[in-house]
Amino acid sequence: MFDINPGLIVWTIITFILLLVVLRTVAWKPLVGALTAREEKIRTALLQAEEAQRRAEQLLEENKRQMAEAEGQAQHIIKEGRLMGERIKTEIVDKANQASRQMIAQATEEINREKESALKELRTEMADLVITATGKILDANLDTPKQRELVETVIKQINKG
Repeated sequence: MFDINPGLIVWTIITFILLLVVLRTVAWKPLVGALTAREEKIRTALLQAEEAQRRAEQLLEENKRQMAEAEGQAQHIIKEGRLMGERIKTEIVDKANQASRQMIAQATEEINREKESALKELRTEMADLVITATGKILDANLDTPKQRELVETVIKQINKG
């Protein structure tokens, strides 16, 4: 069946070794170099992707921090606006109250002056009427019905005037 031919075995081994040497120099080194270069490109791409992801996470954190800061500032501005509005409202109410108290005081003073003036005028008129009535009573007879009639006339004049 099988015949073993030692010469053929030796030449086959020599040919195989030569083929391995030729393949090693011609194909193996460029193939290994290309694989090494590709591995290095992939490693570099992975490092760049990791760096880009890290930067993206940093930017996301920075964005979140800035948003929180902006929201805090907005809340602070709103709070200051409310406080300022309350302060202005209080000032306006105080000024209005002060103005109304001043107007009431002026009106009270004016009423008192008018009252005093009216009382003074009334006293003057009463004095004039009393003088007139006294003069008429003295000029007239001093009988009781005549005095009573004269007093009633004077009272009617006072009520009309």
